[in-house]
Amino acid sequence: MPKPPHPTLSDALREAVSESLKAGETFAGLERQTGVKRQSLMRFVRGEQSLLLDKADCLADYLGLELRAVDKPKRKGH
Repeated sequence: MPKPPHPTLSDALREAVSESLKAGETFAGLERQTGVKRQSLMRFVRGEQSLLLDKADCLADYLGLELRAVDKPKRKGH
């Protein structure tokens, strides 16, 4: 599957985690606050693995991210 022209959910979450780390948060702190194992977080940030949706939900909630629908043109035939 080709990469979409806009950031994916994983991209947005990975960026938010990276920004949190730059602001002084630690992987251990993220693990304590979200329940997502720090080893999983480290591999996720490096792009080596994905996260299960329930773990991504916890992380997104902690980081203040929300998912919203956007209007997009309808494709022909759909």
